[in-house]
Amino acid sequence: MSVRLLWLGLLHISLSALWKVADAQAAFTIDQVTLTVFPGNDVASGTNVILRCEAKVSHSHPQPLTYTFSFLLDDQVTYSKNISDSVVERGLSPARVSNSGHYQCTVRVFDKIKTSNSQALKVTGLQVPMLKVKNDIVSEGDNIIATCSAPEETGSMFFFFYEGNQEVKRVKSAFNTVTTTLAMQKPKNICLHCNYMVLMHPTAGISNKSNAVNVTVQGLEITPQISISPKVNFVEGDRVQISCKAQNHSDLELFLTKGNTVLHKLHTTFMHSLTVRAEDSGEYVCKAEKGSVQKTAIYRLNVTELFSKPILRMSPGQVFEGEQFTLTCSSAVSSQEKIKKVDIKYALWKEDRHISSGANYSATASPATNGKYSCMAVAKGVNKTSQPLHSKAKVPVSYPVIRAVEKVIVGRPFKVLCEAENGTLPITYTLLKDHVPVDEKRAEAAQKALFSINSISHPDEIYRFTCQAHNQGPSIRKSSQFLRADVIVPVSKPVLVPQDFTITEGLDLTLICTVQKGTFPITYTWYHKSDMIPFSTQEVRSLEGRYTVKAIERDQRGDYYCEASNYDTEIKRSFSARIGVSLAVWKKALIGMFCILLLVAIAIVLTVFLKKMSKPRIKKQATELSVKPSRPKSGDPMRMSLTLDIEDNTALNGTPCVMGRNVWSEHVSGSDSDDHTDEDSRLVQPQEVDLSREVPVKKSIEPEYSGQHTEVQVSTPGVSEQAEGQAALEYAQLNNSEQEPA
Repeated sequence: MSVRLLWLGLLHISLSALWKVADAQAAFTIDQVTLTVFPGNDVASGTNVILRCEAKVSHSHPQPLTYTFSFLLDDQVTYSKNISDSVVERGLSPARVSNSGHYQCTVRVFDKIKTSNSQALKVTGLQVPMLKVKNDIVSEGDNIIATCSAPEETGSMFFFFYEGNQEVKRVKSAFNTVTTTLAMQKPKNICLHCNYMVLMHPTAGISNKSNAVNVTVQGLEITPQISISPKVNFVEGDRVQISCKAQNHSDLELFLTKGNTVLHKLHTTFMHSLTVRAEDSGEYVCKAEKGSVQKTAIYRLNVTELFSKPILRMSPGQVFEGEQFTLTCSSAVSSQEKIKKVDIKYALWKEDRHISSGANYSATASPATNGKYSCMAVAKGVNKTSQPLHSKAKVPVSYPVIRAVEKVIVGRPFKVLCEAENGTLPITYTLLKDHVPVDEKRAEAAQKALFSINSISHPDEIYRFTCQAHNQGPSIRKSSQFLRADVIVPVSKPVLVPQDFTITEGLDLTLICTVQKGTFPITYTWYHKSDMIPFSTQEVRSLEGRYTVKAIERDQRGDYYCEASNYDTEIKRSFSARIGVSLAVWKKALIGMFCILLLVAIAIVLTVFLKKMSKPRIKKQATELSVKPSRPKSGDPMRMSLTLDIEDNTALNGTPCVMGRNVWSEHVSGSDSDDHTDEDSRLVQPQEVDLSREVPVKKSIEPEYSGQHTEVQVSTPGVSEQAEGQAALEYAQLNNSEQEPA
């Protein structure tokens, strides 16, 4: 059997799994969800309204689908239902104003949800409320318990209660009914009614008035009465009886009051007894109270003084520590027929301690006597206490101290403080210079006074100031010591003195900035052409500051100046000093060499220029051809001297400059020729030809000179040696060619 059950369970599980798989594999879609309101969207209150929601779903599921319908009012779910049908209805029977709003419905199938269109439902008209009261006859001061209800309405409401046309109360309720209490203060007949408003739909307005309820408020007979005995002229010390009574009622309270003070309280008639004093004069009230109802009776009591309230006086009115003072207590007799002045006894008190049994008390003022004093006068059992007298002995002013509260700088205003450590306010302070008052101030709140001094012209002037203080008239004054303070002397205009006004480049330049006066330390700063020299600021305790420009350069020449200051005083600036920086020695030598080379170059250029200017004259002389016969020798043939004009090589200097010279020579040295330097000319001599040898005759266009020795000398002044050598070489070649046999 158990095995069969096991198989059945396994079969059920398998079928369920298959069913779920089939469900998962089934296809469906929600086509449309429609919400319809019957009979319409605008209905009157009390109409039966039906909300119909229909879903259209396309699916391939073999089994019917399960639909979850939800109805929403203003996005809040009001009703839900799971069914297998695709249509569901929701009834509002009957519909009320609280059902008004925007409705929608949603349909859920498995994991898909679709929402319908929105439909607005407006329900007009409110139910007429109903008013009830617990008792229609109440006593004065009792509360009326009233209930207003609209049983067919729903939602939170405001209920309004009226007495006639006057609203007397409004109450908020989460339900369609409310019960409240209405207090009636005066006896009368009243007519009550109520209405309401739905909080969620204020546009629906206020309902019509409920039914009217008449209530009678009856008056209370609780009029109180007050009386005082014995009925005579009352004088302080008399004993009086005050009676307060009223009719007996349940929950009745009787009060006897004077001003805001309750003297006695009871639920029935009572008597109150007291020994009267002058301050007991006034109105006494007997008050009867039941619920919220109050009724009163008043009696005015006048009490004549037996003696006046004592007064405590101190003589003198202001006393300083160490001085004598006297306290006196006195009172005046008001009823001469009752007592005499000697019947009044006095006692003096300090705080809560009795100090004297008489009307007078004397002591020496000190901190121990400071405090609150009072006195008491007693006669015929009546005692009166004076107003308290606060006594505090004044403290004589101590010797003041004068000091500067800020930096004292010569030529500038500053402030000094005069202060006394002890002394009762007010204290009068006087500032003096050379014992002559210059200013006075009265200190009311603090034991010090601040004075302003325009300036001092030199440091020693600070010691001429003192101050005085007094707080009890001009007879006693306390003087301070002379003012002592550090006085700052501003620096004078600085002077910049350079070590040299002209310095060689590469050397160190020392700038010295000096002032004639000034309180140490003094801050010096150096500037070059209005620009502060970096890291040049220095603070020294000297009237002289030094700054060294290391390895000065040419671009560091120009104007230098310095500034000096101390203690945040005015910054003083010196006049400028112009520093010149000359070149270094090696630069001078280099420039000198350059100048020499420049001069040499200029000289060479000038020499060349002058030689070129003299060439035209030399060229003119070179054009002349001179032929001279040589000195005849026996057996020697005639010699012919030929002067050839040779053009300078224009490629060398671009200017024709060739000069020729005619000479006859017999193997003479160059000394026989015209005087010329080796640089200006060079002599070329051909070899002699032996005439005995047969010389072949060479045909040439040049003229032939038989048995002749020809010597040609070329001189070209002003032309380079290269040009002259070239000309001599050309002549030698010509001469050699002539000597060859024809």
